[in-house]
Amino acid sequence: MISGVILAGGSGRRMGGNTPKQFLTLDGKPLIWYSLRAFSESEVDEIILVTREEDIDYCRKKIVEKYGFTKVKKIVAGGSERYLSVENGLHAADETSERVIIHDGARPLVTPEIISRVLHDAMKYGAATAAMPVKDTIKIADPDGFGRETPDRSSVYQIQTPQAFSRAILVEAFLKRRALDDRNITDDTMLVERYTGVPTKMTQGSYENIKVTTPEDLPVAELFLSRQRV
Repeated sequence: MISGVILAGGSGRRMGGNTPKQFLTLDGKPLIWYSLRAFSESEVDEIILVTREEDIDYCRKKIVEKYGFTKVKKIVAGGSERYLSVENGLHAADETSERVIIHDGARPLVTPEIISRVLHDAMKYGAATAAMPVKDTIKIADPDGFGRETPDRSSVYQIQTPQAFSRAILVEAFLKRRALDDRNITDDTMLVERYTGVPTKMTQGSYENIKVTTPEDLPVAELFLSRQRV
C-alpha cells in the first residue's frame, strides 16, 4: 500500500491576491488539479489531500468530486506549519501503507514518471526526493552578506518534491521531533535525516518541476505545460 500526501494549504499571499495559489487557474484548471491528476495516474493507492480547514468543502465539491479523483480518500486540515500539515496527512493515511510520498500541490508539473522514480528509490533506500543538480555557482555567505565559501557545484542539488519514505522511518522522525518540540523543520528530508540518520537518495526530478510561488511563475508553468503536451 502506497499513500500519497498532497499539500494544498497555501494562502496565496506571495501571489499578490486573495485566492490561494493552489486554486489559481492554469490553462483552465485549478493548479492543484495537475498534481492530483499525476498522482491518480501513478501507482499510488490512495491520496490524502491536506488543505486549510476553510477550504475542505471547496476541495471536495469543486475539485475532487467535480473532476472524479477517486483515489482521494480523505481531505484533512493542515497545521500552522508545513511539517504539521505533513504529520496530519500521515496520520490520515491507511494504516497498512508501507510507503508515503509527499508532494507540494504548488508544483503542477510533476509527472507519474517522477513519482515512480522517487517511490522506487524510497523502496530501495528508505528515503528519496526529486532533485536536480544546480546550474549556477552557489555561495555560502557570512552574517554580513559576504561570500564565505563556494561549495563544489557537482555536489549541490536543488531539492524538489515529491519526497517518499518508508512509513516506519517517517513515523519515527515525527515522534522524535514532537518529543523535542523542534520547530525548525523546512523539509521532510531534513526531518528524516535529523531524527533517524537515514540519508536521502537524490532522485532525478525535472528542471520543469517548478513551484508556483510568485506571479511570474505562472506563465513559466504555462510554457512548460505546453511543452509536456508536445
